[in-house]
Amino acid sequence: MGLDLRLPIGLYFTLLGVMLGAYGLITYADAKMYKCSLDMNINLGWGGVLLVFGLAMLIPSLIDRKKNAAK
Repeated sequence: MGLDLRLPIGLYFTLLGVMLGAYGLITYADAKMYKCSLDMNINLGWGGVLLVFGLAMLIPSLIDRKKNAAK
């Protein structure tokens, strides 16, 4: 039985990406808040990046778990 670190890493980054992306969506209309970042919604952008990375870790881990459970 091996230790698969993709599962906790994937869960962590997926959760963090969802939270950061949700915060970016909630504060999307606040132009004053994003003035210092050249009017770019950094929270929404990085939330998406973290979500994609988290899913890239999580999905292969879950697929491998199902394959190993079937054996």
